[in-house]
Amino acid sequence: MIALRILGVLAVLCIAAVVGLFTLAWQSSIAPVSRPAANDFDPAKIKRGAALAALGDCNTCHTTTGGGAFAGGVPVPTPFGTIYSTNITPDEDTGIGRWSEAAFRRALRQGVDRAGHQLYPAFPYDHFTLLSDDDISALYAFFMTRRPVRAMAPASGLPFPLNIRMIIAGWKLLFFHQGPFKPNPNQSDELNRGAYLVDGIGHCGACHTPRNALGAEDMGNAFGGGEVDGWTAYALNKDSPAPVPWDGKALHDYLRRGWSSEHGMAHGPMVQVIENLKSISDSDIAAMTSYLSNVFGEPSAERRRAAEALLVREYGSHGAAQAGSTPTGAQNVGAMIYQSTCAICHEGGQPLPFGGIDLALSTGPSGPNARNVINVVLWGFPAASGERAPIMPGFADALTDSQLEELLTYIRSRFSDKPAWIDLAHDIRVARGNRPDVSSAPGTDPAGRAVSEHEARR
Repeated sequence: MIALRILGVLAVLCIAAVVGLFTLAWQSSIAPVSRPAANDFDPAKIKRGAALAALGDCNTCHTTTGGGAFAGGVPVPTPFGTIYSTNITPDEDTGIGRWSEAAFRRALRQGVDRAGHQLYPAFPYDHFTLLSDDDISALYAFFMTRRPVRAMAPASGLPFPLNIRMIIAGWKLLFFHQGPFKPNPNQSDELNRGAYLVDGIGHCGACHTPRNALGAEDMGNAFGGGEVDGWTAYALNKDSPAPVPWDGKALHDYLRRGWSSEHGMAHGPMVQVIENLKSISDSDIAAMTSYLSNVFGEPSAERRRAAEALLVREYGSHGAAQAGSTPTGAQNVGAMIYQSTCAICHEGGQPLPFGGIDLALSTGPSGPNARNVINVVLWGFPAASGERAPIMPGFADALTDSQLEELLTYIRSRFSDKPAWIDLAHDIRVARGNRPDVSSAPGTDPAGRAVSEHEARR
């Protein structure tokens, strides 16, 4: 009898939980509107929205190579399956042309589309929820004045039951904390501005924070490093593997021009981020720099001394790092490959961005795995048209897998005090079979452009 009562209570609780989750998951649709004319929006607001869209890297995730700007269809691989970005042009049938500003705001703040469907958190509304009403309004003005493109995104490749969007409400209940941003009264205005930009529209933690088994950011290790598109997004906190601790100047140089003489060059997905940051004001770059410096924290005295000794050795007597015992075995082969293919640039004394960084200063050789170094060696840095930017040839056709492994073994042992990398052969095979994007993504100006009403209606 008692057992039956317990089962009955459990059944009632389960039913209540299901009903409660359904109530939470169900969202009403927001009535469609006629698409506003481009000249309905203040040009100053459109310009501000363009800068915010660039900082949010919206073009990268919503523009396919050769496709219409912001027309969606970009595959977003996740551990659970592939999700495709949606069309955020003002097309009335396949985009957001019939969305009101209220519907747009709900998508960014709550992760629910105009029709009431739950949005997958591959769209980083867990960051965009922090945005102010004014910034959301500026973004709405920007996207509603883009050229409408008729394009329907492919269906997601998620298996059952993950393809049932209503279960996302349960994920939100566990991991989603709705905004907007609340300034810290104990921090300066600049630090609060930086936190708003980095944690909000910039959503830097989406790549630089590890995720748990359910795909949520591990906020107990915020900015502790992550993985994206075959690249390692290095930790931005005290666990940063950089041989020289990041400081405000290095961060500013890196965010503003894409390279730092003490850390190296942006590569992989970060290239497009840097490209987009070109449209951001100097004051906002300074605010982001201040906040990220605070996230990194002050290095320990031991780490600072080691960095200072490294800088003295590298800049004071170039090549001193080579003094020491001659490597043997596989490292001998790796050393010969390095001297014949790498040393001419990386030890040539030419400053960045055209010279190669001394690898003792680069984060790559000290990283938790070899993936970023493998990608750079295989695919290089293609030349950027019309601007002063780094360039490096790729060696995918010149090096066999075994030669690359020997080179990596040598680089790790010579330019890092960390233990040998593991699974090099596996990481090399994966990199060759899944070439990542190592250059600026083609397709659209990061900020786009305002269009006339006539253009917008075509």
